[in-house]
Amino acid sequence: TVLHLSQQNQETMRTTNLLSLLFLFIVGFSNAQMDSKFYQPSKEMKPLEFSNPEFISLPVENDTITAVFLKPKMKNPKKTIFFFHGANGNVSTYQYITKPLVEDGFQVVMVDFRGYGKSTGKPTHLNVASDGQQFFDFLMNKSEIKNTKVYIYGASLGSQVATHLARTNKDKISGLIIDGGMSSFADVAAVYAPQYKDFINQMLKDVYSAKEDVKFTEGLPKLFIYSKNDSTIPFSHGDEVYKNASEPKIFLENTAEHIQGLKDEPTEILKAISNL
Repeated sequence: TVLHLSQQNQETMRTTNLLSLLFLFIVGFSNAQMDSKFYQPSKEMKPLEFSNPEFISLPVENDTITAVFLKPKMKNPKKTIFFFHGANGNVSTYQYITKPLVEDGFQVVMVDFRGYGKSTGKPTHLNVASDGQQFFDFLMNKSEIKNTKVYIYGASLGSQVATHLARTNKDKISGLIIDGGMSSFADVAAVYAPQYKDFINQMLKDVYSAKEDVKFTEGLPKLFIYSKNDSTIPFSHGDEVYKNASEPKIFLENTAEHIQGLKDEPTEILKAISNL
């Protein structure tokens, strides 16, 4: 049966397996924030299924971070969406999420942090956050973006940096979208290694988290997309982040697997994003 799984289901299985192995040897690691246990980048780029994608590069310190700018066919896009993907792969791995957005009239910037895709270097919690801010500042001056409404979209692990950026830029954006996101790095780690919960909380106590950052996005429209059929991130994580968020906010439930909603059940999600 494994041979007959869809590409997206295979990605979900790989994500689940990686998360299951995250903290197998947790006690022996000296990295205080255990960055390498969360980020699983790939340099292998799949063909992009978009017409005229624009690749953008930005030098940071001794590295280069990259993004791909995707534009819809319509002259005036509905909105601009900054998309931050999950732990595995690179931007090409998650185009099944952004393709429905572009086809529906949104323009999308997909960011690859250090080590992912065409980006160089190695990702850490700290440089992912700082690089995200630098890329945001850089692209907000781009002529095709500066006169549009801007939204930040975080899928799975990308929810952490997305919510952090929404907190620090809430007056510059028009909304936040969280799709299958964890409540915090420590919380998802504890799911897969509950015996080390106290240790994990201590190790990651200073790392930004969606459940805390979302408390400081008052007045910003927020959309939370979750499924009870998600076998990777517990539905309770979505509940917690949503409860911590101030109005205006919408919780949209679907029946798809982990971050598969826009592929399997796009209609209601696209409608909610359009109305956000």
